[in-house]
Amino acid sequence: MTRDLLPEARPGARPDARRSLRRDLFAASAAALLLAVAALVGTAIEHRDGTLFVNWPPLLADWGPHTGPGTPAAIAVAVAVVVYGPSVAARLSWRGLLLAVWMAGTAWTWSLALIDGWQRGVARRLTTRYEYLQVIDRFQDIPETLRDFTQHILVGPPDHWPAHIAGHPPAATLTFVYLDRVGLGGGAWAGVWCITVGTTAALGILVTVRTLADEKLARRAAPFLVLVPGAVWMGTSADGYFAAVAAWAVALLALAVTGHRPRWTGLASGLLFGLTVYLSYGLTLFVVLAAAVLWLGSERTRPIPFALAGFAVVPVVFTALGFYWWEGYDLLVTRYDQGAGGIRPQAYWVWANLACQVLVVGLATAAGLRRTGVVLLCKERTAAFRLGVLVLGALVSMLVADLSGMSKAETERIWLPFALWLLPACAFLTGARAWLAAQAVLALLVNHLLLTGW
Repeated sequence: MTRDLLPEARPGARPDARRSLRRDLFAASAAALLLAVAALVGTAIEHRDGTLFVNWPPLLADWGPHTGPGTPAAIAVAVAVVVYGPSVAARLSWRGLLLAVWMAGTAWTWSLALIDGWQRGVARRLTTRYEYLQVIDRFQDIPETLRDFTQHILVGPPDHWPAHIAGHPPAATLTFVYLDRVGLGGGAWAGVWCITVGTTAALGILVTVRTLADEKLARRAAPFLVLVPGAVWMGTSADGYFAAVAAWAVALLALAVTGHRPRWTGLASGLLFGLTVYLSYGLTLFVVLAAAVLWLGSERTRPIPFALAGFAVVPVVFTALGFYWWEGYDLLVTRYDQGAGGIRPQAYWVWANLACQVLVVGLATAAGLRRTGVVLLCKERTAAFRLGVLVLGALVSMLVADLSGMSKAETERIWLPFALWLLPACAFLTGARAWLAAQAVLALLVNHLLLTGW
């Protein structure tokens, strides 16, 4: 398997292995340097011009060293995963591994959120003036609200939508409307929903890696998908929920194109892809990852009609109810320019967004991406190459989002659905425990030194 992973890390090739490790450390150091430069340059720009609209660039955060009730739990989970994660992932049954990843990932996400305490860390996150819960009462008549939805996107009328409602198709808001209607209203239940659903994204990614690449690679990636430095944003924003829906859409498509009940998995994948693009406009870029899955599949065309039929359901329903996706997106572009997005300088954010991702995916992922590049350059259709194609698909999606100019700042949460797909690149690394420790330390520092905005 190590021969399949990376030629330069073959057993017995000690000089090559040392050279590879040095290159990994160089990649990680370059990522850290990029982050440091973004912080210094961003701070200077914000002090001089005030055009970034973030207090701790490139993050939307404030300096505020603190501890909280989640501190002991976060440290305990981190130590347990670093010490036992790789060995446990290697020997558990597959179903047992998925359950363990979900439980450990949930514990990690909850503990990071609770470093800020219950109210700030969970219960109030989705109740601010920008968030979905602010407009629940305006959805008493859902069909009527959907017919009128685009009329409130632009700033101007006194009843224009808050930023997050205007910035997303209505399926995002409707999720919390229906939670409220079944008796799970309020910020606490919304936070529980985002954490519970969002942490399943790791499972969808693992299923995809196992299906299209290799189970050993999936097992090696599993601990890194638990100790995600950006887990705090998974638990405190709706983007974690969006990430899970998108991840399972990709996983079901992977099952479909490899012959696992292609009719049903293709149909289910299409349904989730349809929901994905009505949760967030930007997640249409998952078409790149979907194309990578189709290219890697052994039965590329058989499930496509079923996937397309499933995909059509959500757009047909929303269009029939009076919401037109393209009209909403067109108005969003104008709304984006009406707010901070029209002032924030693209010349800074086009590279600072990438620096921000260092805090989301960690230094280990930077090293893993270097090894991914080596694997892809080999062009041999090995399991490692197939995993590299998946990672590349996510990276391309992220870069397109970056160049679009519609993602200036706050990408620590906005790009979560894409960023999570970079983490499997860590399967290529040697010395997993050391890299896992680096991931955990970064997450603990961010969550104890900064008061994150989301």
